[in-house]
Amino acid sequence: MILSVSGIQKSYLPQEVLKDVSFHLEEKEKMALIGINGAGKTTLFRIILGKEDPDEGQVYLRKDAQIGYLPQVAEYESSNRIEEELLLVFKPLMEMEAKLRTMEEEMQHNADEALLDRYSELTHRFEQLDGYAYRSRVRGVLNGLGFSENEYTLPIESLSGGQKTRVMLGKLLLQSPDLLLLDEPTNHLDIESLTWLEGFLTSYKGACIIISHDRYFLDRLCTKTMEIENGVSTVYNGNYSFYIEAKEFRKKINLRAYEAQQTEIKRQEAIIRDLRGRGMEKFIKRAQSREKALDKMERIERPTELNASMRLHLTPSIESGEVVLTGQQVTMAFDGHELFHGLDFEIRKGEKVALIGANGIGKTTLFKMIMGYLSPTYGDLHKGVNVRPGYYDQTQENLSPEKSILNEIYDTYPNLTIPEIRNILGCFLFRGEDVFKEIKNLSGGEKARVSLCKIMLGNANFLLLDEPTNHLDINSREVLETNLRSYEGTLLFISHDRYFINQVADRVLELRPDQMVPYLGNYDFYLEHRRIEEEVKAAAAPTENKISFDRQRMASSELRKKKARMRKLEEAINQNETEIEEIKAKMLQPKYYSSASAYKELETRIEELEEENMASMEEWDALSEEIKDQEN
Repeated sequence: MILSVSGIQKSYLPQEVLKDVSFHLEEKEKMALIGINGAGKTTLFRIILGKEDPDEGQVYLRKDAQIGYLPQVAEYESSNRIEEELLLVFKPLMEMEAKLRTMEEEMQHNADEALLDRYSELTHRFEQLDGYAYRSRVRGVLNGLGFSENEYTLPIESLSGGQKTRVMLGKLLLQSPDLLLLDEPTNHLDIESLTWLEGFLTSYKGACIIISHDRYFLDRLCTKTMEIENGVSTVYNGNYSFYIEAKEFRKKINLRAYEAQQTEIKRQEAIIRDLRGRGMEKFIKRAQSREKALDKMERIERPTELNASMRLHLTPSIESGEVVLTGQQVTMAFDGHELFHGLDFEIRKGEKVALIGANGIGKTTLFKMIMGYLSPTYGDLHKGVNVRPGYYDQTQENLSPEKSILNEIYDTYPNLTIPEIRNILGCFLFRGEDVFKEIKNLSGGEKARVSLCKIMLGNANFLLLDEPTNHLDINSREVLETNLRSYEGTLLFISHDRYFINQVADRVLELRPDQMVPYLGNYDFYLEHRRIEEEVKAAAAPTENKISFDRQRMASSELRKKKARMRKLEEAINQNETEIEEIKAKMLQPKYYSSASAYKELETRIEELEEENMASMEEWDALSEEIKDQEN
């Protein structure tokens, strides 16, 4: 065990941020730390780092263990250039290498035996420390994090905040501390860099605790998930998807317990009324005894449904034609530099399309061309009949800083009543007094939600969303996914959030320098299609590659079987849950709750179904881990 946290409490009067946080972390273990914004995740990191003291509780860190910390906003000052900064990690090796070069020069003039012995000993030590590979390791990390070779010499002081964060992350990864605390490490990374980071951290020898809104990243990397909710920690021994399933399962059990307790309370209250109604002292004493027992009963709170009433059904006022957008030989260049050329594609009414591609390839530029802000260098972009585009570009320039959230929506859509606006804002997680907050005082995520609300309420029937999940926490992303899935217009969006793409997209367009490649399905289908493409390439390779290709094909077939089995398990769990709900309804009927044997029989059946579900969930979790290992 590398880290143990027990009973942590922390308050910033009058608010109690952490009430009871406990967990332990084994060596090499990767844990996701999740919770809504303001739940206390970063506070917990600061307590583990020793930058803040808890009010109560203890933190135990293995003796001599080194911690590396990546803050969400990098405060990084250095006069070095990018590659120079990362090379500082290997300063002892660089000094050793310089000493070897000096000794080599000396040996050209003086082949003294003592000098040769010292050179041999230092060379051996240099090799043991993998000294010949440190420069390539630095470049490998820089490439993985999306830095091109011509950026290696950029001065750090000239970099953007996102670039500085990537430099800081690269340096941390090369330092290889025993425990990494990473606060939003996936910000500022494109999909290719995210995939590289997943692979790097999967094989990382140290332990990691990761705060991230990237659910796909957490799914593929983490084997443990801890949620902080209302200041209390709950640990789930699985990845993010397992946490979602297990939490929902736990919530159903708690709801069942709540409903059973409410039934028992009503039964006791009826008995008390009956006893009091008899008027005799002995019956009144019995009633009083039961009342005392009822008062002492620890009441179960009804589990809250976070996603209740989040669904916003939006239908554009004007329906577009069947073909929404056509691109023919679309080419774009700036100052002689060509971003892309010869793009042919089509988007049809009602489609939800994810546009993906490497950073800098021109995705946002293409959006601006569709909106008419830029003209193609060559080719044609043609919108269909009655197409009305709406554009979200992350800047939130369409918001008035001095207005409240409520007035921002009302002034834009005066035909809506105040109750209607409040209901709509509730669907975007603005509830109660939140609607009176001024735009200038909102966080980046809150502004993003207001902007998304405005654009979805507009007259557009073709939404273009550029990185809509940036700045949004997980709950906000789930709300947006729900609303976009029910949106009846056409959607084209850019996103690095692979989980979001999976939830929303029914088609993927991959932008490459010389073509637009369409893939039917969500991001996982896109990956599967890409694997098939690679298999086809392997099949066309020389004969010596055939064995490797056959293995890949067998692995792909096995993977499909495992995924099919997971779907069957999910269906079985859902069927059992449906039967449980039906049995619960029966238990409320007089002919069942008045008969002890009949009631017991129903209870036994519920226990059987719940045991089946637990076994199914364990098998589902095991298959999930096998699939993750196979896909890595």
